[in-house]
Amino acid sequence: MSHLEPRRSELLPALQDLQQAEGYVSEAGATRIATALHVPVSDVHGLVTFYDFLRTEPPPDLIHHICVDAACTIAGADALRERLRAEGAIVHDMPCPGRCNRAPNGMLERRGVMIGPLDEDQPNVYDHVDGDMDWLTALCRRPRPATLADYIASGGMRGFERALREPPARVIAELDKGGLAGRGGAGFAAATKWQAVASAPGKTKYVIVNADESEPGTFKDRILLERDPWRPLEGALLAAYAVGAQRIYIYIRGEYPRAIAAVRAAVTTLERAGYLGDDVLGSGLRFEIEVRAGSGAYICGEETALIESIEGKRGLPRLKPPYPVTAGLFGAPTVVNNVETLAAAQVIVERGAEAYGAYGTPRSPGPKLFCVSGDVARPGLYEMPFGVTLRALIERAGGVKGELQALLIGGAAGALAGPEVLDTRLSFEDMRAAGLPLGSGVVMAFNTTRDLRSVVRGIARFFAHESCGKCYPCQLGTQRQREVIERLMTGKALPGDRERLTDIGWTMTDASLCGLGQTAASAILSALKRWPEIFAS
Repeated sequence: MSHLEPRRSELLPALQDLQQAEGYVSEAGATRIATALHVPVSDVHGLVTFYDFLRTEPPPDLIHHICVDAACTIAGADALRERLRAEGAIVHDMPCPGRCNRAPNGMLERRGVMIGPLDEDQPNVYDHVDGDMDWLTALCRRPRPATLADYIASGGMRGFERALREPPARVIAELDKGGLAGRGGAGFAAATKWQAVASAPGKTKYVIVNADESEPGTFKDRILLERDPWRPLEGALLAAYAVGAQRIYIYIRGEYPRAIAAVRAAVTTLERAGYLGDDVLGSGLRFEIEVRAGSGAYICGEETALIESIEGKRGLPRLKPPYPVTAGLFGAPTVVNNVETLAAAQVIVERGAEAYGAYGTPRSPGPKLFCVSGDVARPGLYEMPFGVTLRALIERAGGVKGELQALLIGGAAGALAGPEVLDTRLSFEDMRAAGLPLGSGVVMAFNTTRDLRSVVRGIARFFAHESCGKCYPCQLGTQRQREVIERLMTGKALPGDRERLTDIGWTMTDASLCGLGQTAASAILSALKRWPEIFAS
């Protein structure tokens, strides 16, 4: 451990390295790390017990983790689980691993290390990428991951090279003109966030790429990073130049080992090509990128919890304000953007805001990535212009297999809706008017053979497991929500349980500290309104 800098921010990577070497975090190993980083041993144990992937006991040589969320469940996860157990495998359940388009699926863990998805070694396994546009995904549709040469040949890095010859404010102005809204779910104006950090006092500023994509049903960031990491990385470099940051962190979900490896290799290539390091392209500027891996905590997708995790703490959300744009990583002004947001920023700078705005709607310009899964003929990642209807998107995915019963829109934190919403246009304004979330772009279809009770129970269990416990409305609310759902759907309801479920949901929505608790009841309340009969005791 002598090679480690005495910085608390190295704590999670040090624990991950220890587990990779020894299979688990031993008492002796935890003590060595605590000494090397000048961190109390109790804090080390606090991290180990917070992150699901960190272990305190030697694990079996091989564990098969099976996804228990909706897309995998309807695709046969239960049968897969039983088959593996019959073959003598050790099988554990896990939340969505971001491969709903290849369901049923899960992860293989070898001696404490997540090594890849269950279907990694199966023939003809691929991620289907399609759509009416290809500005974000052109290189993702090729049979092999894109190289830097491929990316440059397609026009990549020209926007960054041109930006370095112009004032940083020009980049933000172009982004503002392009009307880019964040793609992580909140839809906050990207230019406003960049401008706030650029205008904030102080010389030290940071850019964080939030690749901790953990929303059930979502897999777009994984595919982008595995197939074409260059576009979001160029977007991150543009953000760093625009706001005056030198250091970029990219925090990638631990369930994405291939994406982590691809981005680390891409960073090395960019360094060798002169796009990172000192005096980048003769500009006199320095840029560096550090890749961080998550360790199985859904909450770290929340921007302040992610910042806490990078700083070497438990991934607990911060009270806001202050917001990251004024007091983010290590207390400095920080841009936190989703992978797709930065890829879209690259497109705007490369092609120009006017070209970008020629597609989509006036209030939702450009393309959007949609993760389509469930009972459709061709599950996959679809790049479509804003403004197409849900019906058109599903038809692009080959249509529903069977008769459509329901759509889960926006993931577990989204909403369940019936076929009557199919002609709703997919834009921020149209979805908002329809009372539906656009979220991260999840569209999961269920035909009439599916039991929506199982879907609702799965969502309730997911949030009860993933709540970090920091605030009482979410900590207690997600547990009580799960308990009431279980009673209602197993014939054991208590008097007033349906009203109790509604009260719990709105209390979490109104009083929770962060987005997890604020949306933990969204899909369940929407199902209660649309299908009250499934909640009959």
